[in-house]
Amino acid sequence: MRSVRYRLRPAGSPTHERCASYVWCSPCRRFTGQTVYVPTGEVLPDPLGDLAPGEREVLSRGEDLLPYLDRALTRSALAPAPRWVIAPEPIEATSLLRDYFTDVASSYYRRPATAAEVDAALADDPSDDLACFLVGRYDGVPSGCAGLRPIDPGIAELTRMFVHPRARRTGGGHALLCAAEDAALDLGAHTMRLDTRHDLVEARALYAAHGYAEIPAYSHGPFAEHWYEKRL
Repeated sequence: MRSVRYRLRPAGSPTHERCASYVWCSPCRRFTGQTVYVPTGEVLPDPLGDLAPGEREVLSRGEDLLPYLDRALTRSALAPAPRWVIAPEPIEATSLLRDYFTDVASSYYRRPATAAEVDAALADDPSDDLACFLVGRYDGVPSGCAGLRPIDPGIAELTRMFVHPRARRTGGGHALLCAAEDAALDLGAHTMRLDTRHDLVEARALYAAHGYAEIPAYSHGPFAEHWYEKRL
């Protein structure tokens, strides 16, 4: 995964300019991004710099922006080195699984979960049947994870999907989801399923953005309130 910020046009502010922050997801072969405001003195790469002002304006407002960025960044190599690196690792190699259950249990109880409650969650929902456990390292630090569990022939379940609070809003969710889909295909799956909680609005939006559709319940548990499926 690689990211780049580039200048679009003034935002009408004397101290800030409107820029777009885009993240390139290699497995997805596409950009995702959002508009941000940065100080005018900050030096930003500008892959639109070889366009006439009128062309820049039309492109920045239209649907052709992302395909153009794909070509421009590939040509100019302006995008920095990847900050998220995702690969399979042994579950016991990091504390991410415990961090995941601590986050889930704390949200469920609406207070910090105790060590005993986290231990109970780990015991009640074991991970020894995962076919793959992916660890995402952000700037070299273990900061996210995702697991895959075969549940039927050709169907894999995405579970243990987690980005540590210190690395949220950096594109980690997109990167982990794309890597998990690739790993599921490598395992021979043609369909991915998952469940999630109602209050995880951003997670549900992420799944919808990646083409997941809600389906009837296929599992049960205290944290399962919405169920999704995608044909890979």
